[in-house]
Amino acid sequence: MIDSQRWHAQFPQAADLCYLNHAAVAPWPQRAADAVSDFARENLFRGAQHYPQWSRTEKHLRNQLRELLNAPHSDDIALVKNTSEALSFVAQGLTWQPGEQVIISNQEFPSNRLPWEALRDQGVEVIAVELGDNPEQALIAAMGPHTRLLSISSVQYGTGLRLDLQQLGTACRERGILFCVDAIQSLGAHPFDVQQIDCDFAMADGHKWLLGPEGLGVFFCHARVREQLQLTQHGWHMVEALGDYDRLDWRPTRSARRFEAGSPNTLAQQALSASLSLLLEADMAWVQTQIDARICLLAEQLAKLPGVTILSDLRPARRSGIITFVVAGLDHKALHKALMERGVVCALRGGGIRWSPHFYTPETTLERALAHLAELIANTGDKNPSR
Repeated sequence: MIDSQRWHAQFPQAADLCYLNHAAVAPWPQRAADAVSDFARENLFRGAQHYPQWSRTEKHLRNQLRELLNAPHSDDIALVKNTSEALSFVAQGLTWQPGEQVIISNQEFPSNRLPWEALRDQGVEVIAVELGDNPEQALIAAMGPHTRLLSISSVQYGTGLRLDLQQLGTACRERGILFCVDAIQSLGAHPFDVQQIDCDFAMADGHKWLLGPEGLGVFFCHARVREQLQLTQHGWHMVEALGDYDRLDWRPTRSARRFEAGSPNTLAQQALSASLSLLLEADMAWVQTQIDARICLLAEQLAKLPGVTILSDLRPARRSGIITFVVAGLDHKALHKALMERGVVCALRGGGIRWSPHFYTPETTLERALAHLAELIANTGDKNPSR
């Protein structure tokens, strides 16, 4: 059952908007906008007089992210600029030997491809696996004696394919392979448990399902592998004796804060912490059921429209907050342009049109988006869906 009334006031989006693009960049909730406004006014009138309070917000944010990830400790949490930075910390931090292999899938977003391909000049081989009908078995079958690391997206960005991370984590542990998870299309949409899947690294940006701003993300680094990563950045914020600026015998902190070289993004921390408070208040298990209800509704109604083919795997264990489709007889790029012109905010991904509602998205928004699509399909004979 779709239920968004409780949260309606937190998302006062324009009446002509059908926002179905949370897998790209999400709108903020009201409380995040308020937090940024309050912080801006504090800076305007008081400057950094209350900086210790900002540090308490930073600590609170780490604890919120620890809870969302079910990390063993907040010391496992680093606040990073984005997913790409966190993946680069892993790729550039490990000491590689020529002939070692990294396994990814052939459906990865460039963030989870380029950092590994950049290792080729060190003799590292990147194997992009065709996922096929049984993605986990395909990835496991690709593992061999030279495999050093598996880096996989929990949900593939193009079609929303969701993977069984626990199965992959078990396979990695049995083979002594490092397990890295790009969780950007899961965190904030589904419950996520780094202990259950037994991963070494996990990362996500704050601007998608977490409903926060761009420029601030999370990097989970398990204590068992933290010191395996050579540091590629150094600065005042990553030392053990934080705040002791005159100390000369410094060393990196044991915690994941060692990956935070310089000044934190205090403004984004205010917004992201406010957004996470909403998700934690709503409860992630409930959030997932609400997103699932919206995807099922869209799938049911899209299937009724002539010429629509859904590209996403809609089996319960595979579906996510993403549904991607094409329409026979319509160029999907032109269709995307036409939808955007009608206020249906969505993306071109996975070879088609990608819609991604969140837990709060009203059913009326889904109905209006479907109505716009139906009208464009009905005008197929015009050969110009933007008319």
